[in-house]
Amino acid sequence: MIFAADRLLLFGATGDLAQRMLIPALCALQAEGLVDPRLTIIGTARSQMDDHTFRNFARAALEKYMPADRRSNLATFLNRLHYQALDATDAGGYAALAQKVGTPAEGLAIFLSTAPSLFEPTIHGLQQSGLTGPHVRIGLEKPLGSDLQSSRAINDAVAAAFPEDRIFRIDHYLGKETVQNLLALRFANLLFEPVWNATYIEHVQITVAETVGLESRVDFYDDAGALRDMVQNHMLQLLALVAMEPPAQFDATAVRDEKVKVLRALRTTSADETVRGQYTEGAINGTVVPGYVEELGRTSGTETFVAIKAHLDNWRWKGVPFYLRTGKRLHKRVTEILVQFRPIPHSIFGGNSARTTPNSLLIGIQPEENITLQLMAKVPGLDRGGIRLRPVPLDIAMADAFTGTQRRIAYERLLLDLIEGDQTLFVRRDEVEAQWAWIDGIRTAWEREALEPRPYSAGSWGPSAAIALAERDGVSWHE
Repeated sequence: MIFAADRLLLFGATGDLAQRMLIPALCALQAEGLVDPRLTIIGTARSQMDDHTFRNFARAALEKYMPADRRSNLATFLNRLHYQALDATDAGGYAALAQKVGTPAEGLAIFLSTAPSLFEPTIHGLQQSGLTGPHVRIGLEKPLGSDLQSSRAINDAVAAAFPEDRIFRIDHYLGKETVQNLLALRFANLLFEPVWNATYIEHVQITVAETVGLESRVDFYDDAGALRDMVQNHMLQLLALVAMEPPAQFDATAVRDEKVKVLRALRTTSADETVRGQYTEGAINGTVVPGYVEELGRTSGTETFVAIKAHLDNWRWKGVPFYLRTGKRLHKRVTEILVQFRPIPHSIFGGNSARTTPNSLLIGIQPEENITLQLMAKVPGLDRGGIRLRPVPLDIAMADAFTGTQRRIAYERLLLDLIEGDQTLFVRRDEVEAQWAWIDGIRTAWEREALEPRPYSAGSWGPSAAIALAERDGVSWHE
């Protein structure tokens, strides 16, 4: 039975994610009347604060990170907030936390935004203090391990206290409007689904490019690298949504069943189908920035860029390559999916001026959310020398198409789903472990071939070898 929680317990309530995303998201939900007036929010972290101090902390975060026009009823929101200091490794502190949480009338939702090393002691403390009962659900922020073995250990620890139907593993990309729109685009439009297969699609590109460097994630990132930080979760989830079979219905079980099938169909990738890179000094938007090792302050073999040619060994996608590319300090910030269709089998239009270009579908996720379908069209004119053709983009800018609709950050939807108990946009254990199994295979190939990161200048699109990875198949990256 699905129940809406009337208590929300936030671990890591003074951290960067809480300040930038979680507190503003909850405030926005409150301002629009989307959460029950009875919902009480309890924050916990190591910092010593009382309720009043935490409310002032939250107010400062909202003033810094949330637009003023979305901060209505701020006093009402702040009065929902309470705080209990806790060292997650100290089992003796959980009794006071349980007392602060009190007895929920409907249920308790817990959100863990902590280091994975704290998951196990936290779960144990919650168990000992009675905060894991049948009306309690838990949300887990990534990373969920560093390989398949550690991921299983975390999942086992959580499963000791919570059944799968009360575990909400978060990948914030799944809360983005355009990512969800992939499902609507494919399964609500007869135009696309009949041609969404190897017969008509030549290849798919998925790019997640960042212009930033290490920022505040120095130790974590140098341990993880681009493969584990971005490909293992965000990019494989995007791939699964692009490639999945139609689910029987739009619910958590049906959608996630189809995603798992995709992830299990991923072919083991060889070292020569991947490229590792690490940025050196360069320029971003006209500003000179240091290289990775200069930012880090020591030498490192961690990759800040990775490109992969992936294959799905199933009926729908046999022979269709999926090109994945992600990195830091790249030319521009963009997350997009390009679906490249095959050429028409025969052109009835002769001459160079009537040469056709294969159709493509570009799905922009950030910074702009848009959909562009490139079609061939006739150039206006009398055409006495023969018909002239030209590619014409049909653009759908989501902000223009839905003028007046409030654009939301991903965590608004994900926190509301956690509170209400809807698992559709959360990742199931078998998904996580299928993703890690494939990633571990790539890392094993790198170690076996001693594949070191290739240098690339900050502000570029990565190592030249990444261009060659696609071009040897006659493919150019969309830029």
